[in-house]
Amino acid sequence: MISLKKYLDGDSPIVSSDLDSEFKKALDAYSDAYRSALLEMGNCCLDACPPLGPNLKKSLTELQERLAKDHNPDAAIQSQEVVRTQLREWGRLTARHYQKKAQEVKDILLVMARTAESVGARDDRCAEQMNEVTTRLKNIASLDDVSDIRASIEQSASELRASIDRMTSAGKAAMEELRAEVSTYRAKLEEAEYIACCDSLTGLGNRLWTEVQIQQRMDAHKSFCAVLIDIDGFKLVNDQHGHMVGDELLKQFAAELRAACRSTDVLGRWGGDEFVVLMDCDLQAAQAQTIRLQEWVCGNYNLQGRNGTLKLRVGASFGMAEHAKAETMQELLDRADAGMYRDKAASRMPAGTGRI
Repeated sequence: MISLKKYLDGDSPIVSSDLDSEFKKALDAYSDAYRSALLEMGNCCLDACPPLGPNLKKSLTELQERLAKDHNPDAAIQSQEVVRTQLREWGRLTARHYQKKAQEVKDILLVMARTAESVGARDDRCAEQMNEVTTRLKNIASLDDVSDIRASIEQSASELRASIDRMTSAGKAAMEELRAEVSTYRAKLEEAEYIACCDSLTGLGNRLWTEVQIQQRMDAHKSFCAVLIDIDGFKLVNDQHGHMVGDELLKQFAAELRAACRSTDVLGRWGGDEFVVLMDCDLQAAQAQTIRLQEWVCGNYNLQGRNGTLKLRVGASFGMAEHAKAETMQELLDRADAGMYRDKAASRMPAGTGRI
């Protein structure tokens, strides 16, 4: 068997057209697998570190699109070093990012520790002052002159009041300082939590966050329905117009879906061109709401392509399932997924294109 490398280098002997065809198929398969791996690497890096993943994903997506146009094997070979360099840099940045986050957690703990020490020291000082007042009050019993007794009581009362005032003032100052520190770090933690739970492309909840929402409803034994939504013909949009146009379609579709959902609905991106909506209602009410969603999100979308504005006719397939008692999350989603594919098979409406 003639090696693929020799064939690509042009050193192979003359072969039959059938063998040429086989090599071309093999080369196309390797190219498709390599480009698919680039896209998946981008997705994995986005999941691993949402704040730093978008830039790497964009770079890898652009690289695989260039390779899709340039079938020269040298381009694929040269891309290896580019990818290796980008992944190494992303790894270093990610490590520094999580080191910074770990340091912020340490800072929070140090603030709390310092506040506890401050409160403890304050309490020790106040306790010492209280002991002095108590000792003086006990000594009053040994006084015989009424005027001395009165003067001693007044002095003790004044010192006791001053001690209480200092304790109150110190306590307020310590609490204000702690409140300011906690407020700062709470804002940082809320931002980190939002990033961890948010899909960076669409702004919806990501898959992990959505799974938590499902599990919470199951644990609380709440009645709810899961609706899976898949954009029809999305791969065709990517293939014909590029992944940048595909990403823009996902963002617009997510925005339309958010606008059509009720305030009580939970909306997330499940992955790729799939979305999920959780509805806290029975199946009949969920069906009525799903019909409304379908009418709202399906239709014409105007997107900016490489050569101007594109008008895409977009459809979507819907599948829903009401959570049954003792049913696992996977079983629920499998039923919704099966319904979605039945809907897709029934409609078979790929995304058509037209230029405006």
